[in-house]
Amino acid sequence: MKGVFGMKTKVNLVISNAAEVITCTGEGMAGINVLKNIWIAVKGDKIVGVGSEEEISSNFDIEHSKIMDATGKVVAPGFVDCHTHLVFNGTRVEEYAAKLTGNDPGKLKELGITTGPNRTIELTRDASEEELFQQSKKRILSMLDYGITTIESKSGYGLTTESEIKILEVGRRLDKETPVDVLNTFLGAHGFPKGMSKSEYLDVIINEMIPQVGERKLAEFCDAWCDDGYYTAEESKQILEAALQYGMKPKLHADAYSYIGGSDLAVEMNMVSVDHLNYTPVDVMEKLAKSEVTGVLMPALDFAVGHKSPFEARKMLDMGMKIALATDLCPACYTESMQFVINLACKLYKFTVEEAIKAATYGGAQALNLYDRGVIQVGKLADLQIWDIPTYKHIAYELGTNIVETVIKDGKVVVCR
Repeated sequence: MKGVFGMKTKVNLVISNAAEVITCTGEGMAGINVLKNIWIAVKGDKIVGVGSEEEISSNFDIEHSKIMDATGKVVAPGFVDCHTHLVFNGTRVEEYAAKLTGNDPGKLKELGITTGPNRTIELTRDASEEELFQQSKKRILSMLDYGITTIESKSGYGLTTESEIKILEVGRRLDKETPVDVLNTFLGAHGFPKGMSKSEYLDVIINEMIPQVGERKLAEFCDAWCDDGYYTAEESKQILEAALQYGMKPKLHADAYSYIGGSDLAVEMNMVSVDHLNYTPVDVMEKLAKSEVTGVLMPALDFAVGHKSPFEARKMLDMGMKIALATDLCPACYTESMQFVINLACKLYKFTVEEAIKAATYGGAQALNLYDRGVIQVGKLADLQIWDIPTYKHIAYELGTNIVETVIKDGKVVVCR
């Protein structure tokens, strides 16, 4: 790229000699488009050049640039984690351990230890904003070490207006005070508070929570849990339509433990994403494939909770659905590694390595309505990671390792191991 009067454009960062560059710009879910022996030029927070050594050195002034040698290594877009419950207090480790050994979690209740989501709700409500921020900051920086550069963070562990807003405020602080981009999702419809009927709480969500969250501009998205025992498709529609009035784009937990029409609603409302999908019928998969809705799958959750209906997502991919992978980081599924999610997607969901990588990068960006990242392409954000492996297929082959050597966010090196 030549500047005025033929002068070369100055760049601040160059990645040289990459054995493989995964651009994720090819067609379809398997189109990762692997380039060999490539250089990448970065100016400010944008990618300005992708090509051979000769192409980059001929078109850009790299004399005073930071040069990162990626000889024998792989460069990929930063992971985009499009479904997390990042902000919460404490753990559910006692319950998790009891279930592993086949012990009755009811014994925990006898000891006065609350189980299930209510345990997290109690702990999160009691925590100060600063306590939540410090715990969540530790998690998010660990996720950054694993190559995740953009994260969606849901509320939903408060179920009161005050505590839901507190969770979203923490998400805003994390976005400002860490290198990672954090997008908030309001998920007041994640359950029901004790001592309040469903209809009463639905009224609070629509007429109290959503207006306050919207007026403070605390969330990019609104979500609801559409499943047996939670919110019906009609109730979810009421919530999401109310949120649309405040500019919050619709997302949905659906078909996780039953099929009650949530995935159909996602198509009807042209949602940004519909997440879980364990019980989605084939005819609805066909509707989703014809829509612009991204299906978000979370194999780590199925693995962690021993889901009674873990499923092969091969059919969704073969039908042409847009698919994203996410960690679903939460007290019931405590993983900070998208690499682990890719391992599971390949083994449990029958993804190819290429499909899993694209779903964790470009797919995640689509599930957050982001078009400036998730790919390596001129003009896109310089959110990049360098993997210390000879070929990209090692990401599915190596179990439990962290292959990330370097993370670049907005054109700046933020992790260098």
